[in-house]
Amino acid sequence: MAHDRPTAAELLEATREFLEAEILPTLTDQRLRFRTLVAINALGIARRELESGEEMLPREELEELARQIRSGDVPEDALERLQEHVAAKLRVASPRYLDRY
Repeated sequence: MAHDRPTAAELLEATREFLEAEILPTLTDQRLRFRTLVAINALGIARRELESGEEMLPREELEELARQIRSGDVPEDALERLQEHVAAKLRVASPRYLDRY
């Protein structure tokens, strides 16, 4: 079922922009300023996750891969699968970090 606008991603972005442009500049308390920056970052992550079409490895698959690696039965494509998984997670959590490397 499609929802009307604004979408969840648009609401997250609008809230993030409000906090960044209107609230953050007025804060003098360093603790509150830091916590607001954390909230701004969390809203950005949530928006990217909603918009992401990233295919990350399911938890069960990651656990099985870890079990195989620990037992010494490393699949040939293990490194490639793990690199793709980590890159997908970074594109959501911290895309600028991934771009640097």
